[in-house]
Amino acid sequence: MAKEISAKIKLQISGGQANPAPPIGPALGQHGVNIMEFCKQFNEKTKARPGEVLPVVLTVYKDKSFTFILKTPPVASALKKAAGLAKASGEAGRHVIGKVTRQQVLEIARGKMEDLNTLKIESAVRMVEGSARSMGLEIVA
Repeated sequence: MAKEISAKIKLQISGGQANPAPPIGPALGQHGVNIMEFCKQFNEKTKARPGEVLPVVLTVYKDKSFTFILKTPPVASALKKAAGLAKASGEAGRHVIGKVTRQQVLEIARGKMEDLNTLKIESAVRMVEGSARSMGLEIVA
């Protein structure tokens, strides 16, 4: 018989850097999860990806046990890395603050395919291009 699910928690944590400080500690503590056990498991799984922001979906069961699934990094962080920027434009649409090539957009879309709600690479590329435009990035050939 399957365990009964108590809660689903979504977090974004830097790879290999989970610790019981906020926001992780309070989010897990209110559901009775062993915070240190989660931090150890997460850091072990992500030690090869230090500093990379990774979304996590944590499933907490009634007996306070848990499982978690790692997702691919957000499109925005991949675009910032590709463009060499620290942050996106505060006035997207008015000020272009960087450029990314179509090839970079295609690579980001391929990497993100498993987490997107499409099966076509063309649709994934259009989603990434939309994110780039909303961040103030220009897409060049």
